Amino acid sequence: MRPVFPYPTLLGDVACEVISVAVDGRPLPYAKVSSAERVVALHESGRANWEEAVVNLRATLPRDELRDGPWQDVTCLAVLTEKATNARTSVRLHGAADGSMTGSIVLSRAAHLRRAALSLLVVATVEGVPGRLVGSTEDDWFVDLQETTPVRQREIEIVEVDFRDGPHAWLRPFKDAPWIVETSGDMPTVYLNTGSVEGLMEVLTSRGGSVAERIVRDMTASQVAQDAWTAMFHTAAGDLDTDEDGTPMMPTGWREAVLRTMLPDVLPGRQLTDALYEINERRAKGFGWSELQTGIHYAAGRRAHIAKKLTNAVRTIDRVERSAD
Repeated sequence: MRPVFPYPTLLGDVACEVISVAVDGRPLPYAKVSSAERVVALHESGRANWEEAVVNLRATLPRDELRDGPWQDVTCLAVLTEKATNARTSVRLHGAADGSMTGSIVLSRAAHLRRAALSLLVVATVEGVPGRLVGSTEDDWFVDLQETTPVRQREIEIVEVDFRDGPHAWLRPFKDAPWIVETSGDMPTVYLNTGSVEGLMEVLTSRGGSVAERIVRDMTASQVAQDAWTAMFHTAAGDLDTDEDGTPMMPTGWREAVLRTMLPDVLPGRQLTDALYEINERRAKGFGWSELQTGIHYAAGRRAHIAKKLTNAVRTIDRVERSAD
């Protein structure tokens, strides 16, 4: 869904295409770039210790609309960002002979950790105000430093950040929470609060450790996973579009994967289409939605292996106590 702005914006599509990629001056194989998935995979690109990747882009804008519309000083920007490192790079694209916009953006390996998002923004002077956003691509590209195959990942991104004093002001109201789950973007993100529980990050990211540390790590990781699955299900169920007959349609991306995985446990015995229709009816009309929460909690717990981790923790504690006696 596009946001609403209090000034005229573009109605036509803004599209971005990755034409080619070079790693330290050498062309990246075409198999590493997927236009269908909108992903560039840089891992095992042919150079183990590369320093930078140059992504060559071509953008198409609604030229007739821009020509006849109330926009001046139109600029097309490619923007490369990564939440994990707070890195941000932008470059201006320039007009080509065929009417498209072309340019290159550089990804420095030293500034990125795992997966960077590549978006396209169109800014212009509107009603005398410069630098206003008037258009953007609907779907970002991703440049993945750790994947060998250019596929759009369905996993959760983990970001460690201080909620109280870190770079993200929107996290400060949650400064006492050990973690929160954010599901509005293309990839669900779990933010781990490095300033909440002293020593928690060390326990979660370490390997081995004492028996107590391993139990805390396993149980905490399961709780984070359960919260993430719950949040993802609510977002996926709340974003359902319907066709002209009012029949809910299965979403795409990670939302589809979450619904297909969890619905058999949330509404057991239902066919997928019937379960999708029922959760949409309950959510939209309000009846029976609260009764679904038990099934959602159970399904999220199964995905997070809560029972298995708890059983292992109890057995480990019992074994340690017996050996101590």
